[in-house]
Amino acid sequence: MEERLYDLIFIVRPATPEDEVKKVEHTVEHACSDKGAKIEKTEHWGTRKLAYKVAKHREGIYVYYQIRTSHNDLIVELERRLKVQDNVIKYLTIRLDEDLKRQKKLTAIRDKRAARRPKRPAPTPAPAPAPAPAPVAAAPAPSHPAEQPPAS
Repeated sequence: MEERLYDLIFIVRPATPEDEVKKVEHTVEHACSDKGAKIEKTEHWGTRKLAYKVAKHREGIYVYYQIRTSHNDLIVELERRLKVQDNVIKYLTIRLDEDLKRQKKLTAIRDKRAARRPKRPAPTPAPAPAPAPAPVAAAPAPSHPAEQPPAS
């Protein structure tokens, strides 16, 4: 089975002591090590304001993990454990490898199309415009006899 890459973000209540947050982090790390997953990145984003109220809280402590695993049941287990935790008010798991695969495929298609297209020749500099001819003085136009005033 191929390895998959996941982002896991969870939000802990803002009043939670630091050792309780570490306990939740340890739970996630322990579950990953049991299933043979590799935690590639761990970031503690700290307390941030939420976009909307979640469980009557306007802010929360964010924790981010990037996990590589070949077991899909690991994600189900992580989400189950986070759901049981009282301190966790929200969590989200996103599978990244599908997006990366799609992005590589689109890049390959774009490169293939670019290779098929004929190369455009370099633009040649436009010739300098010819100087405008000097204006010719116009002779007075003969007036029409009907327009002349009658002679008295």
